[in-house]
Amino acid sequence: MDRARDGIAAADRGFFDRFAPPPGGGRRSSVLLLFGPAPDGGEDVVLTERAHTLRTQPGDISFPGGKREPHDESDAAAALRETREEVGIDPATIEVVAELPDIYLSPRRFVVTPVLAWWREPGHVDDIDPAEVHRAVRAPLADLLDPAARFTVTHPSGYVGPGFEFDGLFVWGFTAGLLSAVLDFGGLTIPWDRGVERPLPDRYRPGGPRDALTQTATEGRA
Repeated sequence: MDRARDGIAAADRGFFDRFAPPPGGGRRSSVLLLFGPAPDGGEDVVLTERAHTLRTQPGDISFPGGKREPHDESDAAAALRETREEVGIDPATIEVVAELPDIYLSPRRFVVTPVLAWWREPGHVDDIDPAEVHRAVRAPLADLLDPAARFTVTHPSGYVGPGFEFDGLFVWGFTAGLLSAVLDFGGLTIPWDRGVERPLPDRYRPGGPRDALTQTATEGRA
């Protein structure tokens, strides 16, 4: 956590400027990158599979999070509240490490604040809100960092970005790009073959690539 936070703080500002919100901003939201000690050793990160009945991005893999409401005191507070609502995690068990630079998702005009956090008292993630979440998992970093689980996602539109696959979950777009960048800045990435390409599965293609943090976010970081 400390390496990732410090690495991002010391990074060339230009790395983040390419994803910076426009002067007019957009709808504010935040996501929680919640890492913690895994039951079998090492660390894991909480990922959710969005409900398949949602109107936007059904079935996509994401970090818990959502829109900031007027009563939220900060972007971190919004991420903690949304995480409690979506997967039932008590905010009192979480230590917020840092709010990372905002990222603009132009297709939907969202300004997203990634919130880096450590789960001091980890537990279950099965108390989900079925209206929003199909399932939630604690994905071991050892599995996500395995070079065999990593590849480059491609789409006929020209989209190219990092991908992960774990326990039947195909992680791509914004989530994969952000996860890849944090792992890189944390000094955890194991070199993987970016030449291994896999097309975006049909189930994610109704509207084409959406809300994607492209490979430029992680080029040269591993």
